[in-house]
Amino acid sequence: MENQTVTTDFLLLEGLIIPPQSKVATFTVLLLIYIFIMVSNIGLVVLISLERSLHQPMFLLFCNMSINDAFGTTVLIPRLLSDLFVPYAERYIHYIDCVVQAFCLHLNASTSHTVLIIMAFDRYVAICNPLRYATIMTSKMVVKLSVSAWAVSFILVLILVSLSVRLSRCRAEIFHPFCDNASLFKLSCESVLINNIYGLGYTVILLGTSVGSVTLTYMKIAAVCVISKNKMLNSRALQTCVTHLAVYIIMYMSGIIVIFLHRFPYLSQERKMASILFHVVPPAMNTIIYGLQIKAVREKILILFLRKTMTVTAVTQ
Repeated sequence: MENQTVTTDFLLLEGLIIPPQSKVATFTVLLLIYIFIMVSNIGLVVLISLERSLHQPMFLLFCNMSINDAFGTTVLIPRLLSDLFVPYAERYIHYIDCVVQAFCLHLNASTSHTVLIIMAFDRYVAICNPLRYATIMTSKMVVKLSVSAWAVSFILVLILVSLSVRLSRCRAEIFHPFCDNASLFKLSCESVLINNIYGLGYTVILLGTSVGSVTLTYMKIAAVCVISKNKMLNSRALQTCVTHLAVYIIMYMSGIIVIFLHRFPYLSQERKMASILFHVVPPAMNTIIYGLQIKAVREKILILFLRKTMTVTAVTQ
């Protein structure tokens, strides 16, 4: 079997390995998390779209993050939930569906980095070149930055997954809760040297560019704040930059934990759980951090809530 080409288009997907007595609780928790992520992220996008006062580059760029979070979560959680009560031996997934899921999840992870890079650029211009901010961060520039963030990720991930799809398959089982690029090329008995080289280069370029650009940007911002004696500027910088850095650190640490656990084969179950949390925790935290930390968004949410409460009270009376 190891040296023979597999002709079937259906793969056996491991999914979540949960004790029977914990399945209902796990299903409930995952479902509630999914509902919260979808409602909060889509709600924030709708709020920013409808409120003209929030039509600022920072908030428009953040819409990319919310859309990406809702996209990645939708690719992952519904499949986990649908397979949870299915016996392991019957958890089949079509090869095409597996490839699509792997592509989408890698696109989601990659876009998280590229979007945070363009958001860091926005903060850099706003704080280091405030007088030129309006002329640099035009609507056209916001669109260009957004398209670039998605396009770069799309091309990088397309090459990554294509290198795995080109391989013949000699296995038909995926030992992972969901499909990813590593799961795809592990189905083959051919040499995966090219895959490993590109995968390493892809990771180094993406993480290196992400960490490097964000670090340099905030070092420059910190230098400007130290030199400047403008308390209002420093306060605004602290508010928006801390929010952005908090989102970045949560995402980065979630990814580092998964990479770290890869070094310890005996922690495979912990790695699998961490890989799920990587696609769940940041999307759940992002809207909380941005929605509650940024004053403009917080005020709009409060106004809408009070307006809704007054309407309900008026109707009941």
